Amino acid sequence: MPGLDFDHKLADALETQAQPLPGFENDYDAIIQAVRGDASGNTKRKIFVLIGEATHGTMEFYRIRAEITRRLIQEEGFNAIAVEADWPDAYRVHRYVSGQPQQLGDMEADSALSGFERFPTWMWRNAEVQAFVEWLHDYNGASGGYQDRIGRTQPIGFYGLDLYSMTTSMQAVLAYLDKIDPKEAAAARARYACFGQFINDPQAYGYAIASGRWDSCEREVIIQLIQLQQKARSYIEREGAFAGNEYFSARQNAELVKNAEEYYRAMFRGRPNTWNLRDRHMFETLEKLAAHLGMQQGREARIVVWAHNSHVGNAAATDMGRRGEINIGQLVSEKYGNGGLRVGFSTSRGTVTAASDWDGPAETKTIREPLPGSYEEIFSRLEKRRFLFDLRGKSEAAYMLADERLQRAIGVIYRPETERMSHYFHTSLPRQFDFMIHIDETEAVRPLPSFAHKRPGEMDETYPSGL
Repeated sequence: MPGLDFDHKLADALETQAQPLPGFENDYDAIIQAVRGDASGNTKRKIFVLIGEATHGTMEFYRIRAEITRRLIQEEGFNAIAVEADWPDAYRVHRYVSGQPQQLGDMEADSALSGFERFPTWMWRNAEVQAFVEWLHDYNGASGGYQDRIGRTQPIGFYGLDLYSMTTSMQAVLAYLDKIDPKEAAAARARYACFGQFINDPQAYGYAIASGRWDSCEREVIIQLIQLQQKARSYIEREGAFAGNEYFSARQNAELVKNAEEYYRAMFRGRPNTWNLRDRHMFETLEKLAAHLGMQQGREARIVVWAHNSHVGNAAATDMGRRGEINIGQLVSEKYGNGGLRVGFSTSRGTVTAASDWDGPAETKTIREPLPGSYEEIFSRLEKRRFLFDLRGKSEAAYMLADERLQRAIGVIYRPETERMSHYFHTSLPRQFDFMIHIDETEAVRPLPSFAHKRPGEMDETYPSGL
C-alpha cells in the first residue's frame, strides 16, 4: 500500500487535475466528448456507455446517470437504456415509454414500474427512476424517438439484462404464444411442465438436480427456444404494427429461461460459476439487443447500460478477476475495445437505502467513514466535494491512482459492522474505469410505495448479498 507522503501527493495532484461538478449543464462535457470520439478519427465513437453506481441506493448516482443519459439520447443519438433488471419487468416500462399503454393499462411511470415487485424493489421503484421514465415517455412522444431503415419511427427503449425471472419469463413466453400461436402455446406448456412441482421454485429445482432427485429440464427449454427461433418469420409477419418487437421480447424471455435453468443447476457449485453465468447472460442480452435495434434502423445501435460498478467496471482490474470472475465491463472491453466507455461512481459518507438482511425492509442507513488509504478516503481529502476525473490520460494523478487500493461497494444489503469483509475489494482504478465521478456526501434514494410481495420463482439466494 502506498505511504502517507505518496497519498498526500496524490490528493494534491487530484485537487489540481480533477474537474469540479458545480451543477452546470456542461458538467459532463468531457464524457460526451469521449463518447463522440476524436474528430480526426484517432478515437472511435462509443457504441456502449456503461454507467455504474457504488451502491444500489444512492440518489445522486441515479440522478447523474439519468442526466448523462438524457444528453446521450438527445445529442449523440443513443437508442436504448439497458439496466440491471429482469427482462419482463423492464419491458413493461419499455411499453409505457414506447406509447403502448394498452398492453397493461399503464398511464403513468409509477404504474409502469409496478412490475418491480421482487426484493429489492427500491432499485427501480424510486423517485429518480420514476422521473427519468416519465421524461423518456414524454421525449418519445414529442420527438418520436429515431427513424428506422424504412422510415418508421422507433422509440428510445428501456430494457432489462438480468437473469432471475425464470418463472415470469416462462409466463411471458406462454402469453405471447397464446396470442400468436395457440397450438404452439400448448406444446410450450407441456415442455415447461418438465419443471413439475418446482416450476414456481427454481432454487428448489436446482437443489433437486444437484441431489439427483430430479431430471434436468435443459433439453426442454432448449427445444422451446429453438421452436421460437424457427418460427421467427411467421410470427413477425403476424404481429402487425409492432412487427418484430414483441417476437424479440418473447425470444429473449425464452433465452432467459434457458440460461436461468442452467444458473439454478449451477447454484450449488458456487461462485465464480454462477456470477459468470449471470454476467455472461447480461452481456449476451446486450449484444442481442444491439443487433435487434441495429437491424431495425439499418445502422449501428448505441446503448447506455445502468448497473452496479461491479458489473460495468473491468473485472480484470479487481479482486474479482483474480477469483476467476468476469463481468459486462470486461467482456465489452475484450470484444469491442475502445467502442465502450466505463463510468464509475464513489462516495465517502452520507446515507444509503439498503436492507440489513435479504428480503428485509428498506432502511435509510448511515455510510461509515471510508477506510484509511482507500480510494474513497483519498478522494475525501480534496476541497472539491463533487468532481469528475478522466482516468484515460497520462496525468500525474491518473498515474498515481494506478496502484491498487481498496474500493467500497454497497449493494442491496449494507452491513457496516463487517464493512471491510463485506464491502471492500482491491482494484486499480484506471484499469477499471475510464471516468470516475465522486460525490463526497450522498443521500439515500427515495423508494416509491412498494408493490412488493414474494413472487414464486425468484428466491432469496439467487441475488448476490452484497451486490
